[in-house]
Amino acid sequence: MNDLALSLHQRGHDVEVLTGIPNYPEGKFFSGYGFFKKTRQDYHGVKVIRVPLIPRGKSSNLKLILNYLSFVFFGVLIAPFVCRGKYDAVFVYETSPILMAIPAILLKKIRKMPLILYVLDLWPESISAVGAIKSPTILNGVSKIVRFIYKHCDQILVSSPGFINRIKVHGVEESRINYWPQWAEDNYQIIPQEKIAVNSEEMPAGFRVMFAGNIGAAQGFETIIEAADQLKNHPAIHWVILGDGRMKPWVEEQIRLRKLENTVHLLGRHPMEMMSHYFALADVLLVSLKKDPIFALTIPAKVQSYMACGRPILACLDGAGASVVEEAEAGVSCPADNHELLAEAVLKMFNLTDSQRTEMGLRGRAYFEKHFARNILLLQLEQWMESLSQTYCRQEEIKPW
Repeated sequence: MNDLALSLHQRGHDVEVLTGIPNYPEGKFFSGYGFFKKTRQDYHGVKVIRVPLIPRGKSSNLKLILNYLSFVFFGVLIAPFVCRGKYDAVFVYETSPILMAIPAILLKKIRKMPLILYVLDLWPESISAVGAIKSPTILNGVSKIVRFIYKHCDQILVSSPGFINRIKVHGVEESRINYWPQWAEDNYQIIPQEKIAVNSEEMPAGFRVMFAGNIGAAQGFETIIEAADQLKNHPAIHWVILGDGRMKPWVEEQIRLRKLENTVHLLGRHPMEMMSHYFALADVLLVSLKKDPIFALTIPAKVQSYMACGRPILACLDGAGASVVEEAEAGVSCPADNHELLAEAVLKMFNLTDSQRTEMGLRGRAYFEKHFARNILLLQLEQWMESLSQTYCRQEEIKPW
């Protein structure tokens, strides 16, 4: 989202961002932030407005729900008074929860502008897939809210083609849905070994299978740990995990119980700007999701990031994400939730030569440049926004700004 806002600003657009107080993934407000602290910021020319919310906490579902709802409550309450510009469009970058679009709907009505929703997580399917909500009654209620939100969107963009049919189920015409894949920030690039700016000594010596990102319920860490356990008699193979998340305590416990301290390494979170340097120290980059029909439709954002860095990919995925890796010939894939096949895939990559793995990574980079180039995608977004704004102005019988 940061890169999108900055990119639009750099292309000559005035950009305002309405968001909450940063509290992910630690579950508490970042240092220096609070209900009345840093509520207005200038982010390299992008105006950022922060509304209060309840921090998400570490592992409480109740706090997570309150976190979601509090942003909606304060957003609806405050947004009309703090977002007073003459806007051409409102754009919602929807990971989770989709409820974040509700304040945008209000602004659409008040400021008379089109609303574009960028769907990266399908609701209610995604919360059902991770087991966050199991009650059919509650899921049905969420589905009705989703239908309401979709109804008020002038255009819906999806990060995977597989999302289109799922959204149509909610009564959305296909003409209002467009595929708009994610890209990777410019920080994600091929780093020559002599220019790596991180301390390689913190890395274990040997063959490094690296996972970077959220350590959560959706990422299939049960499968990763089982595969690591199966391969623990291969001391040269190391699993390097960069990131944090709600399942990190469970992963730490499993490492201790299974005596995997010598082969599984939790290295914590690191600045996004440095991730390419860490990736350059990996022999293979791992992307994984749990086995679920909804996740089979998803192309995880780290696929693009990994490809941009020119490293070979091991995709423990079903469906769309695995298909991209296979089509690019950028690595090896195996089905989700199958630790035995994941272990086999790791051994397969381990037995390749350095040059074979390098060629995989370079093919992934070439595929990235062809299909996920930022400038091409930004131009497409600008064209959609301009067309919607002009159409909306004609419908509302007002002049374009």
